[in-house]
Amino acid sequence: MSAITPPPLDDPLSAIRHDVAGRLLARRPGFSLPQPFYNDGRLFALDMETIFEKEWLFAGMTCEIPAKGNYLTLDVGDNPIIIVRGGEGAIHAFHNVCRHRGSRLCTQERGKVAKLVCHYHQWTYELDGRLLFAGSDLGVDFDFAEFGLRPISVRNAGGFLFICLAETPPEIEGFLASLSRYVAPHDLENTKVAVTSTIVEQANWKLVVENNRECYHCNGAHPELLNSLQEFDDTDDPRATDAYKTLVARKQADWNTLGAPWQLQRFGRQNRLTRTPLLEGRVSMTMDGSQGCRRLLGELSDPDMGSLRILHLPNSWNHVMGDHAVVFRVMPLGPQQTVVTTKWLVHKDAVEGVDYDPAALRRVWDVTNEQDRRLAEENQRGINSKAYSPGPYSPTYEFGVIDFIDWYCERLQESLVHDSPSLQVVRS
Repeated sequence: MSAITPPPLDDPLSAIRHDVAGRLLARRPGFSLPQPFYNDGRLFALDMETIFEKEWLFAGMTCEIPAKGNYLTLDVGDNPIIIVRGGEGAIHAFHNVCRHRGSRLCTQERGKVAKLVCHYHQWTYELDGRLLFAGSDLGVDFDFAEFGLRPISVRNAGGFLFICLAETPPEIEGFLASLSRYVAPHDLENTKVAVTSTIVEQANWKLVVENNRECYHCNGAHPELLNSLQEFDDTDDPRATDAYKTLVARKQADWNTLGAPWQLQRFGRQNRLTRTPLLEGRVSMTMDGSQGCRRLLGELSDPDMGSLRILHLPNSWNHVMGDHAVVFRVMPLGPQQTVVTTKWLVHKDAVEGVDYDPAALRRVWDVTNEQDRRLAEENQRGINSKAYSPGPYSPTYEFGVIDFIDWYCERLQESLVHDSPSLQVVRS
């Protein structure tokens, strides 16, 4: 038997917390989630509070803020964020909120500034967040040190920027150390963004991630992607063919010679790293599998580096190849709306029109993203029906989805118990 201790009635979120705790306890392992997890506004607010405001999130790349004063912005739910390059190469992250009356400081997606200045009343901050100017009428007792920008934890790993809004962020150093080592041959710090795509999908963020975590649908939906991509990336995958295993062994020997890490590494269910070959004879995720950029990343001499696949839950998956990288960021906008940002990175010295054609570079993933958008949106429409009930995942083809959903449920339950100690699941 199972029981849930009711939360105190003075908790304004007590009803939804109690309901979610009960649903988590009653859910069938290996099945999709009950309907409210995909379309309920109150549960979406809980997702933002317990997942996106507490976990490490992929935010962007260091190459987007290459010099002092360069900044990029993003929104985590209702929280506008700014990441800025300060003096001596230091990277800072702050809530993009003026300490005067709360206006946003930086209103563009990216830019370059000498100081961070609020356009409302000209309060001015140093790039490290210190308040420098607040007018001349606040009195001699006004303490500038008390009104610096509110900082956010930020980490750089091999060119990938991660932020966390929690006061005490969860441990991530082990994953970041391995990530830095795996991407080192590609030197992503010395790249540039060649192309950016932003798609708003009318679907819950978990459906967007679920769709990414399996290739069960690839044969029927992604012919362009399968011109170069293997459907699996692990020789222990039950679908792996003998031809794939032979190719893997040959390429791993090549990568050992080049000093390029390839071993599959898991960090719980949240993070995953592995390098796997593309299809025989393909070296890049382009329409014909040929190089998308003539100038290889880093100091690489071999374009056939396979795909370094990087997973970071809850909001990113990535492919790093010999000639370019494709990075993906997922951010929820509402219960049934998610923005997916895709960026194609090339060597910083690559010349557009000479070394790469932006249209050719992006074509495969533009088509694939659009196909995935339609799939996620049709999934959402069906889930909204009164006929929907949780269905079983395939342990052979959808084990990645099972891992994601199990991770999500565990993190949600842990957060619920942590934030409301009286809300405890009791099993007997």
